[in-house]
Amino acid sequence: MARRTVNAPKSTQTDPPDPHAEHRWLVLMIVAIAQLMVVLDSTIVNIALPSAQRDLGFADGDRQWVVTAYALAFGSLLLLGGRIGDMFSRKAVFITGLIGFAGASALGGASASFGMLVTARTLQGAFGAILAPAALGTLVSTFREPRERGRAFGVFGSVAGGGGAVGLILGGVLTEYLNWRWTLYVNLIFAAIAVAGALVYMHTPRPARRPRMDWAGTLLACTGLFCIVFGFSHAETAGWSAALTLGSLAAGLALLAGFAAAERRVRHPLLPLPVILDRTRGGAYVAVGVAGIAIFGVFLFLTYYLQTVKGYTPVGTGLAFLPMIACILAASNTSSIFLLPRLGPRTLIATGMLLGGGAMAYLTRLTATSGYVSGVLPSLVVMGLGFGMIIAPAINTATAGVRPQDSGVASALVNTMQQVGGSIGTAALSTVALTATARYLAAHPTPSRAVAAAAATHGYTLAFGVAAALFGVGVLLALVLLPAKRRLAQLRATAVLSSAAATEAAPSAAARST
Repeated sequence: MARRTVNAPKSTQTDPPDPHAEHRWLVLMIVAIAQLMVVLDSTIVNIALPSAQRDLGFADGDRQWVVTAYALAFGSLLLLGGRIGDMFSRKAVFITGLIGFAGASALGGASASFGMLVTARTLQGAFGAILAPAALGTLVSTFREPRERGRAFGVFGSVAGGGGAVGLILGGVLTEYLNWRWTLYVNLIFAAIAVAGALVYMHTPRPARRPRMDWAGTLLACTGLFCIVFGFSHAETAGWSAALTLGSLAAGLALLAGFAAAERRVRHPLLPLPVILDRTRGGAYVAVGVAGIAIFGVFLFLTYYLQTVKGYTPVGTGLAFLPMIACILAASNTSSIFLLPRLGPRTLIATGMLLGGGAMAYLTRLTATSGYVSGVLPSLVVMGLGFGMIIAPAINTATAGVRPQDSGVASALVNTMQQVGGSIGTAALSTVALTATARYLAAHPTPSRAVAAAAATHGYTLAFGVAAALFGVGVLLALVLLPAKRRLAQLRATAVLSSAAATEAAPSAAARST
């Protein structure tokens, strides 16, 4: 009985690193809402694009810029956004990102021209690059106890993996029953809830020692990532042999190589290399990137298949993904809470990759006459389980053992890998699908609706086959790079010690500032 009077809950309430521990689950809900707002925006607008095009009267060739403008700003500014979160109060940065993202969404919803819409999407991407690392960084610093961390990352991973499918459903409902502008206005509702919650329940002090900004590294990283994302986006429309595509990708690789070299020499790097060169975290970042390729690919091509070949409405297409969302929710939470501590990231993520590859391979059997229950549903169930076993454990592992002053940029790198992976997947798999479709049509010159549907399906199935092969590579990389559970426990112990040291330094820093 004497032991119970000095139990864990009492020590948690008086633990200096987390004086507001009783609100941590509300903080999780606030962060999840913000992450959902960022993730679903990548798919919710895609559903609304045809309606927006008819309303604003822009050409087919301009349509890609509504998507590309967001991807360019978001992907290129993420590392900068993550470092800003490390330099200032993460609460202030988080709220700034929310308000800016909501304002850009309001501007986009009120767009009277194509230029105004693209400007709004660019601003959305820029503020999203501030918001997303601040959200994940808040999670990293709030949840340190392994079991609670597992639960928190299970929820966060569910949103990161299933938010795109939620965007398909919400986008379909809003477009069909209201109008396309509400796919942007809806962000104001999410932002209002998150801002109100952050003002009341978030308490993140300024860092005891503010990291300095590495301006040279920031310029190299932002321009390098911009060129990479632009190159892959340009390849979708102009092809891989276009001079601008090749030049952008080459310039991006050169700039990122220069960034890596520069980070070895500066005293205060934008991205401390130990964050990514640690084999455990590096393997987790690779897993997030591979999963990003596949997730964006499956959303894109299954959406096309269900709408163009099977004739589903936008709402029907979104609802078709519900089983996958349910499986992601179940697998994310089960994996982070129960399986990751017992099996470690290597076994768990490799198994998830294997399931994802099997689901993609199953989709290669699709034909224009396949039914949803037998042709699509089994793969969605298995894919949801696989994604849930990859995303949440990978994000948890990628941020394990990171120093508190680097948690923002480490979190930004997670989002960067997912965004760049999505850009690669969309561009590369689109090229595969379009090439296969063109060859099929050339071999079947008699025009008809049945031939067009068969040609499109042939292209989609070949893209699914390539995605399955990528998952196979992901299995091998997970087995080679990711550790067993013992190494993950060591990283977590290191993080606890670093956090305690930072907390001890905070009072003296505050005293000096007064």
